[in-house]
Amino acid sequence: MMNNVSTISVFFLSGLNETRNYRSLLFFLTLMCYIVIVLANVCVILTIILNNELHEPMYILLCVFCLNSLYGTVGFYPKFLWDLLSPVHVISYSGCLLQAQVLYSFACSDLSILALMAYDRYLAICQPLKYHSLMSKQRVITLVCLAWLMPFCVIAVNIILASRLKLCSPYLNRLICLNWSIVMLACFPAETTANSIVGNLTIIIYGLHGVIIGWSYLFLIKTCVGSIENRKKFMQTCVPHLISLFTFLATILFDVIYIRFDSKNLPQTLKHFVSIEFLIIPPIMNPLIYGFKLTKIRNKIVASMKMK
Repeated sequence: MMNNVSTISVFFLSGLNETRNYRSLLFFLTLMCYIVIVLANVCVILTIILNNELHEPMYILLCVFCLNSLYGTVGFYPKFLWDLLSPVHVISYSGCLLQAQVLYSFACSDLSILALMAYDRYLAICQPLKYHSLMSKQRVITLVCLAWLMPFCVIAVNIILASRLKLCSPYLNRLICLNWSIVMLACFPAETTANSIVGNLTIIIYGLHGVIIGWSYLFLIKTCVGSIENRKKFMQTCVPHLISLFTFLATILFDVIYIRFDSKNLPQTLKHFVSIEFLIIPPIMNPLIYGFKLTKIRNKIVASMKMK
């Protein structure tokens, strides 16, 4: 290991200090929330995997989207539930870096997958004759691998840079470990220049993902206006994507603003909710939206329930 690696072995999370009086209620609500997330996402995943007629690019991407939600939430809920039952809220140094890696790579992968979904819908509606050649299963698998690996590697660079810093405090006023929260504990702010540059580049890269997705849907809307058939396709398959996109971007935007600027005017409880809402709202909403809105998936889920 490098000489300037922090000697801190554990972090103390102080974000739960004000929850002493209603920790049991919070544990119950959090557990119910996590159960709903797991069941809803697993339901959509299994429905797609077990039905051959759903092995199309759009549904494969949706399956990956739900898998990514499970990946991201497993980095938060088990630890958070454990903390709600524990008198002392600590996490090991390596565990904190791992949690930050999982949560950030989950968020960035979500944007990458949403970008692929937008590209898929653009080809399906605007280039229908080229769709099957451009979105073959082999190409979809390749794109999905890139949508997972690229964010993972980008975030890993951020985490490695954070791991090199000498830290002066083991106390995080957070519910979870986030990269920038660790960086802010650095003893020597001058050493965090590289962290700031890489962190800002990461925000720009994935912010551009959101801009590109938004632009592609504006183009889709413009294309669909003049065709009843295309309008029907758009309403059936693109509206769920748009709802997922706006929900995700809103939660991430609030989170980035909160982490970077840390407004002193917000109540502490609201601050903590803002910091974890991207782990609550999108993972619940996405499978429910797609399960109800996409006809093929809804029909398959209803049919399987009737069989039982």
